[in-house]
Amino acid sequence: MKPYVEHANLTVRHLENTIQFLQTAIPEFSVRHLGQQPTHRWCHIGTDETYLALQEVVDRDQIDRHPYLDLGINHIGLVVDDILQVRTRLLEAGYRENEMETSHPWRERVYFYDKDGIEWEFIQYLTAEPALRHDYSL
Repeated sequence: MKPYVEHANLTVRHLENTIQFLQTAIPEFSVRHLGQQPTHRWCHIGTDETYLALQEVVDRDQIDRHPYLDLGINHIGLVVDDILQVRTRLLEAGYRENEMETSHPWRERVYFYDKDGIEWEFIQYLTAEPALRHDYSL
């Protein structure tokens, strides 16, 4: 078996906002399960093979973490078939794009923030050749 990432677990402010963001970007993602613990709600959303585990934050409005400066996840990258469709859907839904330079001959990328300010990267590979997909010389 070839190893792969089955899931990532994130804490979000409102489950519904993150579910809406993800399903806007990737309509094929389905909610596998919504759960309720005594202190928080949680959700698994994705495909049959891989998913994101979302946990709603427990009674806390203050966010102490600064992405790319403090420990923690900076963004999650999701591979998609059509980056232009993803970008169009997210912009039409009012999500904010990080407009950093992402030019590369073998992959296209866009970065968007959900309503909680979590950054998500969407990647469309333009080749099946691993050496080109993973080219970091540019």
